[in-house]
Amino acid sequence: MSHSKNCILRQHCKNADTDSCNRMCSYYVGLHGYNGLGGRYGATNIPTEYQFITLASSPAREVQAKIYDFLTSYVGTFPRQFETDAEPIKSLYLRSHTTGTGKTTTACAIATEYLICHYIGSLRRGRQPLERPVYFLDVNAWQNDYNEFNRRNIPEHIGEAASARYYAAQKHAMEVPFAVLDDIGVRDSTEGFRGDLHRLINTRVTAGLPTVYTSNIPLGDLNEVFREPSPRLVDRIRDRCAELVFTGESKRGLRR
Repeated sequence: MSHSKNCILRQHCKNADTDSCNRMCSYYVGLHGYNGLGGRYGATNIPTEYQFITLASSPAREVQAKIYDFLTSYVGTFPRQFETDAEPIKSLYLRSHTTGTGKTTTACAIATEYLICHYIGSLRRGRQPLERPVYFLDVNAWQNDYNEFNRRNIPEHIGEAASARYYAAQKHAMEVPFAVLDDIGVRDSTEGFRGDLHRLINTRVTAGLPTVYTSNIPLGDLNEVFREPSPRLVDRIRDRCAELVFTGESKRGLRR
């Protein structure tokens, strides 16, 4: 049985579906680790239910056909990451009025496409691929960790574990070349958490790092999330960002 179904390079590798395709392949190990759960793909933090999805295989592709036509051209800009004077890669703001329309599925597919481009492109140029070029941040889970270690009378070992997860995720999301910030429209949050989220987004925008945001809130209303009287951060995000509006009803449970 072919091992290629376990590797995100299967559409790009000449050894896919041959006897040479196995878990000892150095390229597979570099992306997925010896156990198939680590490597650079494991370091992306993409949730299990969204793994191995590309633009070509995405279950949202048919329903969101116009958006995917745009994304086919968009991922074609990813080789710019290797060029010093190239136009920056744009960020994306994936938005819909309802949940379950394929935003997160699509964001993870884009992130996987970026990782594939980075990995293959680095090797072809004789460079060492970064250990974590892509990172997925579930903003709701991140907020839960914040709330957990800030609760009163919480057991020390629980608070310390939540704090460690929180700040590790913050560091990764601030520094990686390409990030997904999933569900950034958090309305019920403390001033401290809003400040951290604001700082994270501002850091990436200032550094010109491409980011895929997903939200149920229009980009123009994002300043309400941060409770800012003026949309300064929103204007900075919009400057190098395409807002894509997903339509249709919820398809939760039909991802695959």
